[in-house]
Amino acid sequence: MSLHPSIEHLRKDPKFKPLIKKYGLPDLTRGKDHFQALARSIIHQQVSGKAAQSIYNKFVNLFGSGKKFPSPEKVRKTPIKKLRTAGLSGQKASYIHDLASRFTDGSIKHKNIHKLTNEEIIEHLTQVKGIGEWTAHMFLIFTLNRPDIFPTGDLGIQKGFQIVYGFKSLPSIRTMERLAKHWRAHATAASWYLWRVADGAK
Repeated sequence: MSLHPSIEHLRKDPKFKPLIKKYGLPDLTRGKDHFQALARSIIHQQVSGKAAQSIYNKFVNLFGSGKKFPSPEKVRKTPIKKLRTAGLSGQKASYIHDLASRFTDGSIKHKNIHKLTNEEIIEHLTQVKGIGEWTAHMFLIFTLNRPDIFPTGDLGIQKGFQIVYGFKSLPSIRTMERLAKHWRAHATAASWYLWRVADGAK
């Protein structure tokens, strides 16, 4: 998917034009392996980026040297106790094990998931333990590259929106959706800029 139509649209918005000039074009690709993307999101939940990356690397190394992420079949056959040695909590290890089982038994239809609507994908994925709406949104943005995802429940998005639109406190989801109407179809690219603004304010 090309993000250029989104950028051309956002350039017409006085709020986003200076952000595009400052931050350049969005980088929204993290690979296309569906299992890896979802497992990575579970690993990163409620953990700092640096700690999460360390756990992620140890997890991959459990299955041999190199940087190749293990297949769902390999993870499913690995005891939860061994998965925990990578630094995962018991809960996260069970979530990833459950995810691997669902990929291998076909209850997650990952080969055809790109044919589903955003809403259908969110509903499909949130049936899995440990995957909520936020994780589904990240999957839609970074793995499927859907152009119109606006994760209004994300604190970074809320903070970036607050700064860009000059609110004194975090805006409500309803307010954000109302003000985003004219760029809502390009919300994925807009979200990337809102994240950059929030990161810059830390």
